[in-house]
Amino acid sequence: MTVNIFLEFAAPWISGLTPYVPGKPLSELERELGIQDAVKLASNENPLGPGPKARAALAEALAEVGRYPDGGGFELRRALAEHHGLPPQAVTLGNGSNDVLDLIARTFLHPGAESVFSEYAFAVYPIATQSVGATARIAPARDYGHDLEAISRLINEQTRVVWIANPNNPTGTWLAAETLRAFIGSLPKTCIVVVDEAYTEYVEAPDFPDATHWLATFPNLIVTRTFSKVHGLAGLRVGYALSDPAIAELLNRVRQPFNVNSLAQAAAIAALSDREHVRASVELNRAGMRQFTQAFAELGISYIPSVGNFITIDCGRFAGPINESLLKRGIIVRPVGNYGLPNHLRVSVGLESENARCIAALAEVLG
Repeated sequence: MTVNIFLEFAAPWISGLTPYVPGKPLSELERELGIQDAVKLASNENPLGPGPKARAALAEALAEVGRYPDGGGFELRRALAEHHGLPPQAVTLGNGSNDVLDLIARTFLHPGAESVFSEYAFAVYPIATQSVGATARIAPARDYGHDLEAISRLINEQTRVVWIANPNNPTGTWLAAETLRAFIGSLPKTCIVVVDEAYTEYVEAPDFPDATHWLATFPNLIVTRTFSKVHGLAGLRVGYALSDPAIAELLNRVRQPFNVNSLAQAAAIAALSDREHVRASVELNRAGMRQFTQAFAELGISYIPSVGNFITIDCGRFAGPINESLLKRGIIVRPVGNYGLPNHLRVSVGLESENARCIAALAEVLG
């Protein structure tokens, strides 16, 4: 690989930074592989896409696309505040929840500071940490999920941010309410704890927590959410954080103006009120997850139990060639070797027909 001649001008910690690598567009993969009608089950998207209310709002908002969006997202912040029973001052908007995670890192992390997260945790946590020159401390996982005791042992005077994805991506594991609440309460007040709830709407476990209910109790808590998953707005990039207003005020000092475009704001406001679309999306996911787990049991394919809209399977050997074989059959899933899981593939739940094609291809490839 050619050495970047500008590397010596960059901040010292950039040299070791590995960027997030998204999957290739569906059209490009079809062109490269000479296939058609491929099924994409790689990015944990909602196969139904946006609901009818969001689609209608998008069409109406197009008339004003020549104008700058509301730089402070006043109407969306007000709608989110009402939805969660919080003041608008508690809301920070982001260009997807990834943007919010980056805002948190740029606000509270710096050289000499540390953040802590679990093995197999979301890839953006180490990227956001290293991009500002902070040090990442990685706790070993327990049963592919967060080991809160191991995380606690890594917290010290330099720790400024602890990242907790609940449910976790890419493993689909989760923490129960009592366990997570006790952990947050044990943290020093000088440490910000981020509970990333990107997939929370899909979870139907009775003791799964809604961490937004704890914001009044824990002023050092930030909860992040996204419209990319159950609301089906992944292409519009809109997410948000809920926190103590004093934290939100700091995040908004760092936030770029106009970071959420006008179409995204309009669609997100409409999506919040579309309970029928959320219900249909959750029901479809429940059926798809059952379809996958029953098939995997019959085929003898090991998997990590998941409460999200994806499931991670253990191929029993290096997954790279298996992924390539699936691609040639028009099935696009997500290798997770970059998470330290080289034998695993993450499969998003799609439409019933898409899931069936994926199951048939896996049965053929895995023998």
